Amino acid sequence: MWFAYFLNYCDRQAVFSMFPALKADLGLTDTQLGLTGSIFLWVYGVGCPIAGQIGDKFSKRLLVVISLVIWSVVTVATGLVGSAFMLLALRAAMGVSESLYMPAAIALTANAHVAAKRSRAIAALTTAQIAGTAGGGWFGGWMAQQGRWREAFFVLGAIGLLYAVPYFLFLRGVSEEAPVETKKTGANLAVSELVKVPTFLLLCVVFPAFVFGLWLLYGWLPYFLHEKFALGLSAAAFNATVYLQGATLIGMLGGGVLADWLYHRTKAARLWLLTASLLLCAPCLHALGSSTTLDSTRLAAAGFGLFSGFFMGNIFPSAFEVVPADTRASAVGVLNFFGAVVSGFAPLFGGLWKKTVGIPALLSYTALIYLVGAVLLIAGIKFFFHRDYERMH
Repeated sequence: MWFAYFLNYCDRQAVFSMFPALKADLGLTDTQLGLTGSIFLWVYGVGCPIAGQIGDKFSKRLLVVISLVIWSVVTVATGLVGSAFMLLALRAAMGVSESLYMPAAIALTANAHVAAKRSRAIAALTTAQIAGTAGGGWFGGWMAQQGRWREAFFVLGAIGLLYAVPYFLFLRGVSEEAPVETKKTGANLAVSELVKVPTFLLLCVVFPAFVFGLWLLYGWLPYFLHEKFALGLSAAAFNATVYLQGATLIGMLGGGVLADWLYHRTKAARLWLLTASLLLCAPCLHALGSSTTLDSTRLAAAGFGLFSGFFMGNIFPSAFEVVPADTRASAVGVLNFFGAVVSGFAPLFGGLWKKTVGIPALLSYTALIYLVGAVLLIAGIKFFFHRDYERMH
């Protein structure tokens, strides 16, 4: 499961480290570069609730393998593009294919672990997202610097197609469902049950705010460092990914263990960690844009990565505390829908406003939104969570 998820993020992220090469070879504007992220996220977001509903009703094992095959074919095709239109069309296709994966993969993992171990299990799986972002970003930047950005897509897509065979054979022996502690509804449409849970609806508001900041960094930090500190494409990709993603890996695993430990003391432990994450990430976001040296920028990236890991490892386990057991894939899909649709504006705004508002100001404004999100979560814990938890258990 981890390696497939790793390829998922390698294939989607490599393009962001290729922006200068794509601009030169295909004649893309800054707005079109921003749209490579935005179109992917918007299509991905719309596809996720549909994929979640499919995952709750049909085979999750088959769905994750089909998704891997399709996005790998799209990745290979991306290496053949000759225009901005072709590139953006394939980014949309990538959004469709990858949306099939995450809801089913997270639900399979959640169903295999009891509540007291769920955060660390999902955090361990989600570390593939960090490794894939760093690996795909570095590989894309390195290949682009060699003038071989097309070959980068050929290699990544071929690896996915080859891996699909052993992946399918392994998953044949994995159980679709496991005993779970929350109630089941048996409803035909999972979304109709999810909208009845105030805590879940609150997460649908806070999660997009968090991933907006994340995708602003994913989409524009390599280019930002390339311009601000006159780094080569490979060095810019390295500095934009390794410090951020390396610290996120630590924060994700540490946050998963901490959440499971605190769960024995308060059932709202995971929501409190989400709150702490937003409060601690906000000053790091501001510092990322305003730091005047590369070393201080690296430190801010590491700080944001560490504290964002708390959020990334616990957002879905937090939702699973208050939603019916047979709606988990849909819960992931709906959260991803709101997250992707809102965060899709992050790379677009970066391209539209890079020369006017500026990336540093966008990062500072996003930091303020993080603080508002933290206040909303505190209110949600006080007024909604305990009632929703007791109703579901």
